Amino acid sequence: DVQLVESGGSSVQTGGSLRLSCQVNGSYKRGSMCMGWFRHIPGKEREGVAAINSDDVTTNYADSVKGRFTISKDNTKNVLNLQMDSLKPDDSGIYYCGLKGSTGTWETIGRYISWGQGTQVTVS
Repeated sequence: DVQLVESGGSSVQTGGSLRLSCQVNGSYKRGSMCMGWFRHIPGKEREGVAAINSDDVTTNYADSVKGRFTISKDNTKNVLNLQMDSLKPDDSGIYYCGLKGSTGTWETIGRYISWGQGTQVTVS
């Protein structure tokens, strides 16, 4: 079993930055599983934000955040990070980290087998 705990969400002004973290507790198949960040913005469906492959190098980003967000992993601490820069009000929402199996695209929600509780991001 694996548990994911997000932190770092806060209220920030437009153009500001936040760094979200996801603490991974328990064991998982690091060599075959992808990890990603999703968000739920009021009025919209849950959407993929960014993901990093099991190789810990290959990354994917939603077009809306490319050039502004950076996903990374610290395997020594079992932490997944999301650095968010140049934040916009449209980025406001609840951000979730998830653990995904090796099949399907990074945006395939049904392939994610574990989720955190979410952390609130508010940009104004």
